[in-house]
Amino acid sequence: MSEQLTTFSFNNKNHETALQILKRYPEARKQSAVMPLLDLAQRQNDNWLSRDVVEYVANYLEMPFIRVWEVVTFYSMYYTKYNGKYLVQVCGTTPCWLRGSDQVAKACKEMISPEQNTLSKDGLFSWMQVECLGACVNAPLVQINDDYYEDLTYDTTVNILQSLIDGKKIEVGSQSGRKSSKAVS
Repeated sequence: MSEQLTTFSFNNKNHETALQILKRYPEARKQSAVMPLLDLAQRQNDNWLSRDVVEYVANYLEMPFIRVWEVVTFYSMYYTKYNGKYLVQVCGTTPCWLRGSDQVAKACKEMISPEQNTLSKDGLFSWMQVECLGACVNAPLVQINDDYYEDLTYDTTVNILQSLIDGKKIEVGSQSGRKSSKAVS
């Protein structure tokens, strides 16, 4: 899945969504929709932006390819390679590290790949360490695609990853049962 074989275009549902997004902007400023349209395209394309997907968005917005490519390569939310069905982002800033993010990363190394930004053998996962996911009070945490899993340990991280492999539903949020950002007992 590392290369796109066909020319990309929005499916019917996303085409309608794109038209709704464009309505938020004056016609003369439709290029301002580049970020939400890139996000929409990335979600449709298995969470990555191949060159032809970026070219499609550029053409859709009547923008030079290089201007859209600059957006793609500037923001960390866009991916120019396939990362698997699940992209696991491990927060490694000081609050998470103090509460055990090194054990969370260890679980990722063992279950996904010893190296960051490397597709797992089954093609389901890749992982990376990131800076501050913005939920320090519930550290350590990971973001998997759009969901946050908080109050992690090595064991809870392994459980989450195994549940994803097995196709089991996992509750997002605190894995320790903590409600909101209630103090740890």
